Amino acid sequence: MTDEQYYEFVQSYEDAKQMLLTRLDVLNHNLYEPYDYRPIHNIQDRIKKKKSIEEKLKKKEKEATVDNAKDYLQDIAGVRVICYYVDDIYNLVDILKGQADLIVIRESDYIAAPKANGYRSYHLIVGVPVYCLDGMEYFPVEVQFRTMSMDFWASMEHRICYKKKREDKALLTEELREYANMLAKIEKRFEQYNEVGKLAGD
Repeated sequence: MTDEQYYEFVQSYEDAKQMLLTRLDVLNHNLYEPYDYRPIHNIQDRIKKKKSIEEKLKKKEKEATVDNAKDYLQDIAGVRVICYYVDDIYNLVDILKGQADLIVIRESDYIAAPKANGYRSYHLIVGVPVYCLDGMEYFPVEVQFRTMSMDFWASMEHRICYKKKREDKALLTEELREYANMLAKIEKRFEQYNEVGKLAGD
């Protein structure tokens, strides 16, 4: 995959990402009307770099071509939505899943069922329609929904563990799970103040 092929290829994913960001911005303003309350603390987004695409295709034992990237990768465009409360996450997910022109490709609820190391998040891959001169095509965007405490834990876990071989991996995994449980308990105590989110979910 040449640099020119990469930049031409990812443009439609960039368009899909921007369209989804606009929807999330609208929801952030309007989800809890008439309450003056916004569910989203901040949003991060990215397009996977050329090197990352090539490395991921290599792991899948696929040649690093544009066609293979399109066929085998669904996380080229990524959005991370950081919310205040768990209820905010589920309310946003429900609304996105209910939008008729979006296609739910895959979802994983790691909040209801955390990973073994304590990781919590809600992953949703949606197909977003991108309109061109010659028609319309859906492009996948991976969305990760987290609360601030989930994002703090995940960021620290990534910093500590990413691409590092550790002899104390089993002990570290148990320790990280303990920290995740502690943060979940703190988060639960803050939930008592989330009257708006619970009302919207009723």
